[in-house]
Amino acid sequence: MTISEAHFAFISELARERAAIVLKPGKEYLVVSRLEPLARTSGFDSLDTFVDEMRRELGFGRLQRMAVEALTTNETLFFRDLHPFEAIEQKLIPEIMARRASERRIDIWSGASSTGQEAYSIAMLLRQKFPELCSWKVNIIGTDLSGKAVEKARSGIYSQLEVNRGLPLPLLFKCFDKLGDDWQIKPDLKKMVEFRQMNLIEPWQGLPRFDLVMMRNVLIYFDLPTRKKILDGIQKVIHPEGALFLGASETTLNVVDCWQVENCGRTLVYRVQGRSSVKPAVSP
Repeated sequence: MTISEAHFAFISELARERAAIVLKPGKEYLVVSRLEPLARTSGFDSLDTFVDEMRRELGFGRLQRMAVEALTTNETLFFRDLHPFEAIEQKLIPEIMARRASERRIDIWSGASSTGQEAYSIAMLLRQKFPELCSWKVNIIGTDLSGKAVEKARSGIYSQLEVNRGLPLPLLFKCFDKLGDDWQIKPDLKKMVEFRQMNLIEPWQGLPRFDLVMMRNVLIYFDLPTRKKILDGIQKVIHPEGALFLGASETTLNVVDCWQVENCGRTLVYRVQGRSSVKPAVSP
């Protein structure tokens, strides 16, 4: 299948308006590769026919929602890049535990959590390395734009191929139950994580104040104003001493000034500079 110039322009505007995804000319191949399977499974004989039907929908219709979700990137794996998880284990969690000893509560946000591997990796790390946290209130929230990805994350069920990507074999047997040909995360770990469907460019509702925010490999898909909006929003929902992780190719530099970078083992974290207290906010 191919896509016409006019239909690519419509899809680009739809993605920009609804998800702040930037699709410049030259990305036609990406649109075709993501939407062609969706068009076929939805019963359309061509991608152009599929887009024609989308254009007839009133408001943000069902097909438009499906298309936007299909255009989001859901690449993930367990313990992705490893270095951030080393920093969490060796430095950040001990710091948080010392700081929150009286409250005995830890809040962690896995932004753009896709199908849940990052959030569950954190849960496994905490359970295996910090058993004393069993008596604490540990709240891990995973959010993603894709309803399909969130549904899979909530199920906690992964194929053999998915658990083979990044998950050490000992943790597989400790933390998962065999379920036919698949593996399901154990109930006690599943209870540690809450998954929500959430669009980062819309108001953020009902978020607690976080000790740790994982917003990795997300900002690269947005334009500069959207990156600024998201980073400004994070600094309103993170504890003054909290830590932010970005992807290896992402930075706050030349985007916003309120973040300072800090070496943390073999990776970098970002902290809000010059803030001792911040009032919670529900939207960026």
